[in-house]
Amino acid sequence: MALIETAEAQRANAGFIRRSMGEPLLSREREFELARAWREDGDERSLHLLTRSYMRLVVAIAAKFRHYGLPMSDLVQEGSVGLMQAAARFEPERDIRFSTYASWWIRSAIQDFILRNWSIVRTGTTAAQKSLFFNLRRLRAQIEEAGGERLTQDGRRKIAEALRVEISDVESMESRLSASDQSLNAGIGEEGDDEWQDFLSDERPSPEDNILISHDGAVRHEWLSDALGTLDGRERQIIEARRLTDEGATLEELGQKLGVSKERVRQLEHRALGKLRRAITARSPAPLDLLLES
Repeated sequence: MALIETAEAQRANAGFIRRSMGEPLLSREREFELARAWREDGDERSLHLLTRSYMRLVVAIAAKFRHYGLPMSDLVQEGSVGLMQAAARFEPERDIRFSTYASWWIRSAIQDFILRNWSIVRTGTTAAQKSLFFNLRRLRAQIEEAGGERLTQDGRRKIAEALRVEISDVESMESRLSASDQSLNAGIGEEGDDEWQDFLSDERPSPEDNILISHDGAVRHEWLSDALGTLDGRERQIIEARRLTDEGATLEELGQKLGVSKERVRQLEHRALGKLRRAITARSPAPLDLLLES
């Protein structure tokens, strides 16, 4: 789902990129000095100098993802968020350049943004799916199946093995990347009088059905409550524990609780169900099991 970037935004973005690429590079000693000042002393000026010097890194990484159809300015903005996260977590005492550490955060932030906005349908949630999304085109080119035709089964198998995913995951992602989102307001046919949404059926209950369902549920609840009133204390306790809970109690559990045998509990349950059936049948022909499940 490509986002439209206005001409004004493009000019502003181009100016920002030129300024970023003109920032001087930092030496290892200077970037460590700035990182320590920010981490240990909370020096915001050092943070500003550190991140401004590496905006060129953000721009360079963002440029590699332009073919996904999203505005360059948005990619740079998300990459900047990743750069700030890297600055907040960077540990100067470790023997690694800040640029190397920041690259991972920048790339991750941009990739997450692409996955959220490339399609109205969420494309990937796991690390394997993200890897598949961003590497499928490259691997297709390597196995010389980058044309307009769909991958062969052998090509899907090679990609699945390379990325350690299921072949079905490759097939699903291939379908997602080869398709595009379509507006429900898009016209159908040459005249375009009808829209796609006009032919979508709503499978939810109608307002009338909702009222009937609610009314019937209330009536069934009333009948069952009245029928339960015909039971004595032990019978009602058994029915509620055995039939009216998500995990029904066992005969043995109720026998221990009531101080009787399992067989006696079974007899009491059978007698109680008979009472309920007679009380409900006197008011409605609805099956007892239906009321107990509702």
